[in-house]
Amino acid sequence: MKSAFLFPGQGSQYEGMLYDLPEDPAVKEILEESEEILNISIDSLHTKEALSSTKAVQQCLLIASVSALKVFEKNGLIPHFVAGHSVGAFGAAVASGVISFETALKLVTKRGELMEKAYDLGYGMAVVLGLDEYKLSEIVNELFDEKEPVYVSNRNAPTQITLSGSIKGLEKVIEYVRANGAASAHLLNVSTPSHCPLFQQVSEELMKELDHCDLKNPKIPISSNINSRLLTTADAVKEDLANSICYPVRWHDAVNLLYEMGAKCLIEMPPGNVLSKLAQQAFPLVQTLSVSMNGIDDCLYVMSNQ
Repeated sequence: MKSAFLFPGQGSQYEGMLYDLPEDPAVKEILEESEEILNISIDSLHTKEALSSTKAVQQCLLIASVSALKVFEKNGLIPHFVAGHSVGAFGAAVASGVISFETALKLVTKRGELMEKAYDLGYGMAVVLGLDEYKLSEIVNELFDEKEPVYVSNRNAPTQITLSGSIKGLEKVIEYVRANGAASAHLLNVSTPSHCPLFQQVSEELMKELDHCDLKNPKIPISSNINSRLLTTADAVKEDLANSICYPVRWHDAVNLLYEMGAKCLIEMPPGNVLSKLAQQAFPLVQTLSVSMNGIDDCLYVMSNQ
C-alpha cells in the first residue's frame, strides 16, 4: 500500500500548538533550530496575540509539520508522495528534499510579510458549504464589484469552497448564498485574501526570492496545489510555490491524484486534522490518520506496516 504525507495550511493553527508536538529529540532539534533562524523564543511565537499575524501563523505551521516529519524520517519511514495545502506546500518541499528547513522557514517568513503588506485591513476569506464550483462561480461573477472584489479560491471538496477578497464583498456574497442554496457560509479567521489575483505581486516577489535559493529535484513526487499534477523537477516546484498564492488551491483534485496513483494511506502532519477529515469524507476506503489526533506512535506503527 502506498502512502502520502499531507501538510496543512492556514486555518489549522491554534494557540499553544507547538506545545502539542510529539516529545522526541527530533522535534526539539527543529524547535531549537527555528529559534536560532528567527531569533525569537518559540514560546512567544504561538501565543494568541502572535497568531493574529499571518507571518507567525505560517512560521508555526511549517515548524509544526516539519517537526513531526523529522520523527518519521528518524525512524526510516518515507512516504511515496507528499502534498501541502497552501503554505503547507513548503513543508512538502522540505519532505521531498527540494529545500532545506532553514530555507523554507525564511521563505514562509517572507511570504507572510509580503501578504500582510499587500492587504493589511479589510480583506480576508470565507467558506461556503453546499454549493458546487460552477454554481458558486456563477454567483460570484454576478455579484462582482471592482471596488469590493471577491474571487472563488480554494476547492477543498466538491461542495466546500472558499472565497477570497474584500470583507464587504465577502459579506454580500455570504448573505446571498445563504438565501440561495448554501448549507452554510461564514468568514474565516484569515486576514489576507489568499489564492486569488489580488496576490499577483506577492507571487512575483516570492519568485524573486526563490530564484536565489538552491532547489534540488524532489526525491518524493509532490502533488501540485495548482494543477493537480505530480511535480518531479526543481523548476516545477519553484513555480508551484511562487504561483499558488495567486491561484486557487485545488486540494480535492490534488488528493484525488494521490488516490489514483495508489496512495491508500494518508497521514497528516500537525497541527490538526482538517486535511485527513476531508480525505476521509471524499475517499472512505483510504486509511487516514493525523499525528495530532491519532498520536505519533500510532502513525509510526501504521507507516511501518505498509
